[in-house]
Amino acid sequence: MAATAQETKAGKRSGSEDPEIMLGLLSAIEQDSAVTQRSLSRDLGIALGLANAYLKRCAKKGLIKVSQVPLNRYAYYLTPKGFSEKSRLTAEYLTISFNFFRDARAQCATLLDAAGRLGWRRIALIGAGELAEIAVLSAAETAAEIVCVADPRAAGGQCAGVPVVKDLAAALQLAGAAGLDGFLVTDTQAPQSIYDAAVRQAAAAGFSAARVMAPPLLRIAASAAAVPAAEATG
Repeated sequence: MAATAQETKAGKRSGSEDPEIMLGLLSAIEQDSAVTQRSLSRDLGIALGLANAYLKRCAKKGLIKVSQVPLNRYAYYLTPKGFSEKSRLTAEYLTISFNFFRDARAQCATLLDAAGRLGWRRIALIGAGELAEIAVLSAAETAAEIVCVADPRAAGGQCAGVPVVKDLAAALQLAGAAGLDGFLVTDTQAPQSIYDAAVRQAAAAGFSAARVMAPPLLRIAASAAAVPAAEATG
């Protein structure tokens, strides 16, 4: 199963060797030998010290050669071993990306299909991005209708042709008289906290926790987030 963005970022913070960072660094050096630690830090989204640590690690492994150039700067070059490692990491990344797409599409389709059988057809996604785009694609295979995506970071825009609003309250307002039947978490940055907040907000709007769904690949710690189940009636 592909790692979530949350897990990837955790790896970056801890300093463990992240194949995505390694691939990004080797690719950047291949494209520009005059790349700097600061530009690597910015482009890869990691701390300056971590960029330095990865460069040292690559040099120690024989993946890059470091040469001093005028003005006390350094030039970095891929070694034959570095080119081979970049090719290996590229193939690995493509495999992971394909597996993520396949798993995400299947899981979203399963959730939306199960929700549809319970009569929950009008769905709002929570979190814009790649997973949300896959969910919109998956919905076409089911009776579900993706009404909108709730994400304050992308509010006012669109995600796979679906309008993006600020939050669940705005999603309900956009849904109008037809309303919403359920919510599907598609945020990959902080899925657990987003799910927890969505459950609270949905409850305040009169929805049970069962109506807030999430694909298993997000590894959310809540049984109700796995597969929709009929709500208990009193």
